[in-house]
Parts: sequence; C-alpha cells; structure tokens
Amino acid sequence: MFERRYLPVLVVILVALLVTVVSLWAVDRANTQSPLNSSSDGLSSVSYQWKLVTTWPKNLPGLGAAPENFARYVNKMSAGRLTIRVYGAGEIVPAFEVFDAVSQGVAEMGHGAAYYWKGKIPAAVFYTAVPFGMTAQEMNGWLHYGDGLALWRELYAPFGVTPFAGGSTGVQMAGWFNRELRSAADLKGLKMRIPGLAGEVFDAAGGTAVRIAGGEIYTSMQTGVIDAVEWVGPYNDRTLGLNEVAEYYYYPGWHEPGAMLEFTVNTQAFEALPEDLQAIVEYAARAANQNMLDEFTARNNESLRTLLAGGSKLRVLPDDVLQLLYDKSILVLESLIESDPMAQKIADSYEAFARDVRAYHEISERAFLNARDKVLPPVNFIEQ
Repeated sequence: MFERRYLPVLVVILVALLVTVVSLWAVDRANTQSPLNSSSDGLSSVSYQWKLVTTWPKNLPGLGAAPENFARYVNKMSAGRLTIRVYGAGEIVPAFEVFDAVSQGVAEMGHGAAYYWKGKIPAAVFYTAVPFGMTAQEMNGWLHYGDGLALWRELYAPFGVTPFAGGSTGVQMAGWFNRELRSAADLKGLKMRIPGLAGEVFDAAGGTAVRIAGGEIYTSMQTGVIDAVEWVGPYNDRTLGLNEVAEYYYYPGWHEPGAMLEFTVNTQAFEALPEDLQAIVEYAARAANQNMLDEFTARNNESLRTLLAGGSKLRVLPDDVLQLLYDKSILVLESLIESDPMAQKIADSYEAFARDVRAYHEISERAFLNARDKVLPPVNFIEQ
C-alpha cells in the first residue's frame, strides 16, 4: 500500500504540475489572441516571403527595373517583414505564363503587360494601351481618379488576381524596320513583332503580327523571322541591341501612346497580409509606377542621340500609314467591344475620360507646348 507519509509530497508535485500547465496555457492563449503576434510597437512580428515573376529578362533596364525597385521599397518600408524575390522570364515560368502563375499561387506576384493575356481576358488590352488612345499621364488619371482601377480589379477578380499600375514607358516609338516605309502599301506582307490590339490592327492593315517575348526579339530580327519590331523606345531598344539588326527607326508610337505595365498580386496572399503591409504593397507599387515614367523620360533622349550617332536612321511614319492604322484601329476596337460585355463597360469609361481629358489638354498641355515652341529656338533630332 501507498504509505501515508508520501502523500504530502505527491500533493506538492500535482500542484506544481497544475500550475505549470495553467501557465503554459495562459501564455499560449495570450500569444494567439494578440493580433498576428504583435510586437511592442503594435506591428506584426510575422515575416512573409513572396516570389515575383516577370515577363522580362532578369534586371532588364527600364522595364525590368520596376519590379526590382518595388521589391526594394517593400523590404525597406516593412523593415524586412515582407521580402520579395524577383525572378526573370523563364526562371520559374515562361514570360507569357506570369498571369497564370499568380492566379494559381505559383508566385504571389507578377509584373508584365496586361495585353499579353488578351487570349484569356480580351478586355485586358485596355490596361496596356489603346492605339491612338491616352498618354501615360492620362492613363494614371483614369486609373487612380476615374473608374479605371476599379474596373481593372473587377476584370481580374474571377482569376483571384488583384492588379496595380506597374509603370509606364510614356509614348513609345513605332518600331524598327529593315526597309523604309514610303506608303501604306509597304505594310502588305510585312512581318512585325507587335502585340495587343495593335497586332490586330497591323494584321487588318495588311501586315502579319507576330507574338514574341522580349528575350527572343533580337534573334528573330537577325534571322529574318520578322521584318520589323516594336519594343519600347530608345532606352530599352538600345539595351536589346535592336539597332544592330534593323536600320530604320520610326515614330510616333501610334500603337502605345502611354503603355501601362502592371503588378499582379494573388488576392488570397494579399488579403492574408496585415493592413499595414497591404498599404506598403499598394504605395510601393504607386512609387514604382511613377519612377518608371520618370526614368524613361530622362533616359530616352540620351539613348536616341547615341543610336543616331551610331548610324540608325530616324523616320516619321507617312501620313497615309497613320490614317490606315487609325481606320483599322476603330474597326478592331468596335469588334472587341461587340464581342465582350466587360470590354464594352471598360470602353465606355475609358472613352469618356479620354474625351474629357483631351478637351482640357487642348488648353493646357498642347496650348503650352505650342506657346513654348513659338518663343524658344527649335530643338529637333535631325533625320538622317
């Protein structure tokens, strides 16, 4: 039998065990009830690591700088609580599979151009560029102070993806051609790398649009797979060495007057973040968006002068080429709107904003530029 003299000892042991269990339970409850394991300053002490996949080669200047800048902004503003690793095209997924990777949760974020998903989401083209449409400044106004961003998010919601503006190149160049364009007839049979609505317009104008990722453009021009290519503008075109594979450089960029890029975020991953990190993602995207436009504005001038000094020949598109492209743009846009109710909804908002902002820019931007040209000496690139 159990001796009575050991009973006090057993009681002490049981009490000690009970106190220990209760203490551990209390600590665990306190931790789980604290919002996201808050630190003493009220912020979450939980860290998050995200992957960001892009449609661009890793560290490509200009386009590829935006996701790198974004990741750096987020890391710094969050004090390392949200770190984002950027992967270039092909490192995790091919360039044209970025949207699907974000939608399926393969990566939490992506950076690319919405018109690359035209086959899956026809109305997405409005969020890169509309031929003869809005400039970068006008697009930013529509997105952030019109209905643009809300409609964009409505468009992507069925795919579990939340978009943010991800940078703009400003007005692009019309592209590089291996022969001169003297009239609209020269477009017939011309094979050109040109995506989005502009590709459909180019087809309708008698050419052949080819869809090629950025990393394949140089070789495709060099080997004659294509006769012409639009990429971005002097800064990025020079980086890819397009002046080495084509002689004639045409303007203006009728097809992408304010090409907008995008950050895409997996909605479930975004909503899992605490509110302060969600805000950091949002405003880091806004900063990266503006920074890209600033950089292209600063770099294009110098890059074009370098290209011309190296022998590239600058040419303006003939008037009849521009008129044909505009006429076909109207038909292509009408066809898209008729075939897709969401495209109609977005187009109504886009066109209303574009009409109003164009009217105001007649007495602001254009009026000022005209006035400045009257009083200052001309500054032009010399066509060679």
